[in-house]
Amino acid sequence: MLKKTACVVAMTLFAFGLTACDVHQTKEGHVTAPKYQVEKTQEGSAKVPSYDVKTPEVTVKTEERNVDVPTVKKEERTVTVPDVDVKSANQK
Repeated sequence: MLKKTACVVAMTLFAFGLTACDVHQTKEGHVTAPKYQVEKTQEGSAKVPSYDVKTPEVTVKTEERNVDVPTVKKEERTVTVPDVDVKSANQK
């Protein structure tokens, strides 16, 4: 549980650090997409087959039963978590 919490905190701080980047475009980009031409070679027709389907009858009921169910308890503990300060590129 402690490792999972620390991992979540670290990933959140890492994601925040990525948003603090200062990006400037240094060169223009250019993409030429290929062009396609499609021609119809014949007229089409479709006839959908028909089916006579006999499905089974399904009956859904409920009944009560006694089962053992685990319970979850929580407790409060003091743990050490990382504290990270991030300066953006403009603040450096």
